Amino acid sequence: MSRCRVCSHPIREFFDFERQPLSSAFPRTGELDEEYFFRLAVGMCESCTLVQLIDAVPPERAHHQGYPYHSAASSVMCKHFEQTARRFLETELTGADPFVVEIGANDGVMLRTCGDAGVRHLAVEPSGATGVRAHRAFFDAHAATRIRDADGTADVVYAANTICGVTDLQPVFEGLDVLLAPDGVFVFEDPYLGEIIERTSFDQIYDEHVFFFTVRAVGALADRFGFELVDIERLPVHGGQIRYTLARPGRREPSPAVADALRTEQAHGLAELVTLERFAARVQRIRDDLVALLHELRADGARIVGYGATAKSSTMANYCGIGPELIPFVCDTTPAKQGRLTPGSHIPVRPVEAFADPYPDFALLFAWNHAEEIMAKERAFREAGGRWILYVPQVHIV
Repeated sequence: MSRCRVCSHPIREFFDFERQPLSSAFPRTGELDEEYFFRLAVGMCESCTLVQLIDAVPPERAHHQGYPYHSAASSVMCKHFEQTARRFLETELTGADPFVVEIGANDGVMLRTCGDAGVRHLAVEPSGATGVRAHRAFFDAHAATRIRDADGTADVVYAANTICGVTDLQPVFEGLDVLLAPDGVFVFEDPYLGEIIERTSFDQIYDEHVFFFTVRAVGALADRFGFELVDIERLPVHGGQIRYTLARPGRREPSPAVADALRTEQAHGLAELVTLERFAARVQRIRDDLVALLHELRADGARIVGYGATAKSSTMANYCGIGPELIPFVCDTTPAKQGRLTPGSHIPVRPVEAFADPYPDFALLFAWNHAEEIMAKERAFREAGGRWILYVPQVHIV
């Protein structure tokens, strides 16, 4: 039986997406024999209720120099990280010589804003793709000791869409214990299980998301590693996230938002297996509805392309069996993905300029979490008679 990565109690599996590729490894035509696949199954710990992948991909395979996601590609995410930085500058980084560290900083949008304000900052980023001062390593006690000896303790350690992908969290918290100042805070934001269940956004489940946090599970996680959950904030980005603030025990008064969220989670049954089993049934229905719709549209002669070669789209396309026979290509703004194939499903990725050459009849929006931004940008597609296909929270056409 599988065991929880945090508390070692048994995990109850509730869904199996079967054979899946690395979601950010876009192969070239001649590299298909080198693709890595694993079983993507998800379960809940019977004790701490932490939802997690049954089998995880080794981190050295998932995070690499060619990792293709960059926050700066989205104006919405740029604004989000700039606002996050300004909030830290107004609250936590107000001392004589503040210091902020970001784990998994990607291309460093948040840290650059702090740096522009004169705040000392450092990224801890194994892929090396930051554009700011960086320590290239996975974050643990060894990395934290080197950083503390060189720069002192940190007032803020921050991580966005990173902690949920760390297979073994104990070294991270050991590093936090070394690096965090006595009154410092660890702030991280990740996809929220409550949103995933409410929206049936099952494509949030892929190799880079090992854990799917709830407020209850993060509280237990913090207690286990010698910290305290003192605040939470709901965020609209990436389909619904929560920003968690952890501190050393007794150093901060917990916000009422924590207790409120715990009551809401209990009322919604987020720690109950039956809730997850109902979610699983809805996932299967979405798959069946989407595949039937695509086949029906193609049979009627409609031209359909994909929009947004996201990591999420890997789970969607491979679980649903969507390949180039249904979607001849997918458009994406990321140069590193263009000219390659989508993981596992092998749909060609073309520049976004191909979307209008000519416009298709329908566009399957894989990047649904950026729907407002994309639809505003592609207004001419709608004006030309084109329609968007979405599958969150259910299959529908707009």
